[in-house]
Parts: sequence; C-alpha cells; structure tokens
Amino acid sequence: MVNNYTLRSVRYMLDLSDAQMVQIVKLADLDVTLAEMASWLKKEDDPAFQECNDHVMGHFLNGLIFFRRGKDENFPAPAIEAKITNNIVLKKLRIAFELKDTDLLDIYKSVDFRVSKPELSAVFRKPGHKNYRECGDQLLRYFLKGLTTRVRN
Repeated sequence: MVNNYTLRSVRYMLDLSDAQMVQIVKLADLDVTLAEMASWLKKEDDPAFQECNDHVMGHFLNGLIFFRRGKDENFPAPAIEAKITNNIVLKKLRIAFELKDTDLLDIYKSVDFRVSKPELSAVFRKPGHKNYRECGDQLLRYFLKGLTTRVRN
C-alpha cells in the first residue's frame, strides 16, 4: 500500500495537524519540513503530491509509538526497516495503540470484515516462518478504517 495513504489515515484518525505530524517524525530522530509533510499528505491527483518513501515512513511509525506510549530512554528505539511492508505497518500500529488479538478481531468485526485469529497471527510472524502470510492492502485498509472508527468514537 502507498505510505501516503497510511499517513493520511493516521492523521485523520488522531485529528493531527501537519505540524504535529512533523513532530511525530522528529520523535524518531528524523527532521522533515512542514512543506514536505504537506506534500505527502496531499491526494494522489493533486499536482503538489509527492510519494512518501519507506525511510520516512519507518521513522513516522516509530515516532507514532513514542507519541502514543512515551519514549523510554532505557530501551533503544526500534530499528528502521529498509523496506516498509503492510505487515510492518500493521505491527507498528498494533504496538502504538496497544492492541491485543481480541482488539484486532473486534476492529475487523466492526467494519464487517471476516478474519480469523490464525490468519491474523500469520501476519505477525517473521518472514520465512512456515506459517508467515503477507498482509494484503485490503487487510490493512480495513484495519485502518476500523481503528479510525474505534479511536474517533
């Protein structure tokens, strides 16, 4: 999935300004300008739209964890992955919002998307594990939609 979609979804979900989005990225030790953030948050058909790269997205997701849960200096920041996949986005959002398996199932149920517990656990396994499954765009999109409903209500 395009990183920009996730950025826009989280921004809407938490009702954040562009400046707050910049601060979240800064929490993960990456400096971006307000203009860059604004261009990443534009829709694809806008002439000022720019695609958000995986490096920035990785810092944003780590910053979101620090923003939601606080930063503990005793523990090192998670490593920034070179390639951000839907599985990584789902894992980091799960950590940031402190969600358990039952919470995830409830989120999917709230948007009428059927997914079983084994299917979800397969998404959170390490690549290379025999039961690993890639998270598709639809699974992530329904998760973002359900989490938005849960957070904004």
